[in-house]
Amino acid sequence: MHTKSILFFLLLFGLFSCGNTTENTDNQPDPNQEEWVALFNGTDLEGWEIKITGFPMGENHKNTFLVEDSILKINYTEYDSFDSEFGHLYTVEPYSYYKLRTVYRFVGEQVPGGASWNVRNSGIMLHSQSAGSLELDQDFPVSVEMQFLGGLEEGVDRHTANVCTPGTAVYTDGELNLDHCIESDSKTYYGDQWVEVEAIVLGDSIIHHVMEGDTVLTMTKPMVDPDSIFINRNQPEADWPSFGISEPQGWIDRAGQLLSEGHIALQAESHPIQFKTVELLNLKGCMDPEAKNYKSYYVAADNSQCEYD
Repeated sequence: MHTKSILFFLLLFGLFSCGNTTENTDNQPDPNQEEWVALFNGTDLEGWEIKITGFPMGENHKNTFLVEDSILKINYTEYDSFDSEFGHLYTVEPYSYYKLRTVYRFVGEQVPGGASWNVRNSGIMLHSQSAGSLELDQDFPVSVEMQFLGGLEEGVDRHTANVCTPGTAVYTDGELNLDHCIESDSKTYYGDQWVEVEAIVLGDSIIHHVMEGDTVLTMTKPMVDPDSIFINRNQPEADWPSFGISEPQGWIDRAGQLLSEGHIALQAESHPIQFKTVELLNLKGCMDPEAKNYKSYYVAADNSQCEYD
């Protein structure tokens, strides 16, 4: 091709391109882009509330909850022994439809005085009551716990991402399951390795526990325990007071009520555990495609949140 022909072609292509290019003034976010929120900001405990058994809400007894080197630590370095100071770190906000993703690891040795069943044992409470609603001496919140367990003896299974049910109950395989703890199908994680786990929580309908992309446990219909039991079915009358709940009648009156939302709480049960990240993807929000904050992945509508130009 001659030089003049090349120049003519380039000029023609440039005119064509200019005639078909419009300036992108649409600053709307991609409705398919997932917007994960860091519940733990890597710096401090902003957005969280502390409640430890025997201490007023907000008192961080012996720095049980500590942020160091961008890691949220359940810390027992200031403890000589553990005397049932069960602690939880609660989100200020409640949630109902969401994905929760965290990376955790057990480290070191259990503090003296901790129960044998609490060695490399911790978890995250879902659909939990708020920090401010706990009684002073209450050990655990009424909640659905995603229980974390670390391997102890090589070759012996000890599943993680199980479920435990203080004051609650769930359905598994279509039937009401009144076992206090229900094991998942996860593999066992040994040592101080980082472990990533995800919970998919859809209101009062279903909860999935996911490890390495595989669903290891599914439960439905999370509810206040229908038999008005906190944990121990062999001693129902003494059960609530034995866990520091002197006035359980409010929960007893709600027996069988489905739990559609609640707070998220990180557990401190006597063995050090660390959290690298705690992230949440809200699945409830504006479902009007005409709104600028519409998200295609929402599964529950709250159109009061819709924003328009």
